[in-house]
Amino acid sequence: MTTFWAENAWLPTGVAGGVRFSVENGRFAGVQARVKAADGDVRLPGVTLPGLANTHSHAFHRALRGRTHNDGGNFWTWREQMYAVTRRLTPDTYLALARAVFCEMALAGITVVGEFHYVHHDEAGNPYGDPNAMGRALVRAARDAGVRITLLDTCYLSGGLSGDGHLPLDDVQRRFTDGDVDGWAARVAALEDDDNTRIGAAVHSVRAVPREQLAPFAAAAAGRRVHVHLSEQPAENLAAQMFYGRTPTELLDEAGLLGPATTAIHATHLSDGDLKLLGGSRTTACFCPTTERDLADGIGPARALFDTGSPIALGSDQHAVIDPFEEVRGLEMHERLATGERGRFSPNELVEAATHAGYASLGWPDGGRIADGALADFVVVRTDTVNTAGTRAGQVIYCADQSDVDHVFVGGEPVVVSGHHRIGQVSRLLVESLDLVRGRA
Repeated sequence: MTTFWAENAWLPTGVAGGVRFSVENGRFAGVQARVKAADGDVRLPGVTLPGLANTHSHAFHRALRGRTHNDGGNFWTWREQMYAVTRRLTPDTYLALARAVFCEMALAGITVVGEFHYVHHDEAGNPYGDPNAMGRALVRAARDAGVRITLLDTCYLSGGLSGDGHLPLDDVQRRFTDGDVDGWAARVAALEDDDNTRIGAAVHSVRAVPREQLAPFAAAAAGRRVHVHLSEQPAENLAAQMFYGRTPTELLDEAGLLGPATTAIHATHLSDGDLKLLGGSRTTACFCPTTERDLADGIGPARALFDTGSPIALGSDQHAVIDPFEEVRGLEMHERLATGERGRFSPNELVEAATHAGYASLGWPDGGRIADGALADFVVVRTDTVNTAGTRAGQVIYCADQSDVDHVFVGGEPVVVSGHHRIGQVSRLLVESLDLVRGRA
């Protein structure tokens, strides 16, 4: 058993000074606030936060950072560059890249990641000898990096949706499909939870899973956390209305896919009816502010969703940056730009979105809080840096960035110490793995 004393810690009720706690069997015990340190306590200066959740990630998108801005365009032209990266992925190259990316996340204070995984098969669309080789590479990468993972294994059946109906899969998308829901379910059944892993499920989108397959998917995914890209682009809404006479949200609702076990990713372009369906069912909404602005997606109705009953979580999606503090600020600052008002979310609500709401969305409801019995995942942020000097402990989220993360613990075990990952030099891992993916090794 190890006992820690935090100068300041973010508890479920907010920031408190002088917080003492122990870690027993990977969980918090004996959490006390406003107490003095005792001899032998491990002292944590600065602000100690619960572990930060990256609720929505595509690890291989990291290969696109700083490489997609020359010719303008939009989400759909960006997608063509993203598809090109998938051609270089094998179980070995994906393991190397994901390991480096998850280490980069750990350095930034992320302790659990939701990996939205749809590159299942080889480039010709044929299963590997182990049909889950790509998914297992992601699970191993997270364990190597010291972070928890929920593998959101994704059902992907069609090449898109227009006003005339669903499109056939193209050459790139053959890697993504299992043919039908039964094929997807049979493959996923071979994956199992462990102490570091949860196996979730995902509908890529209503573009990629036709209406008649949504209810069978819901039945096959029963008991799992379910995530889905939802209304990221107006074009998706228009196509769904033209072909089905429904919004994407309405299609999910009629299939029984909304509810507390479901998370809608982006949820950017919603009708008033969509808001009521999502909030009334307590479906989580995961916003990815740095991606949504990078791809010119728009500003989603985060506060309106929250007020109607949807928990809000956060993700870094395509990893234009990996900085959970920037995602937190993006959630609030986008609301300020859209409304002309400050303080749209309180500091406690923002930290809840970055921590416990994400953990719960990913199937770890006992994480993301510093409280007795919770998973002992926590992050220490320095308050003596050029970013944070002079800030109040309760407002550190407005000025810190990933470089201010000093220590990261997962299950009470150190993963990052004094800003250094236990695996070694993460920048080197990134360079080497990106070279592998780009065929330069």
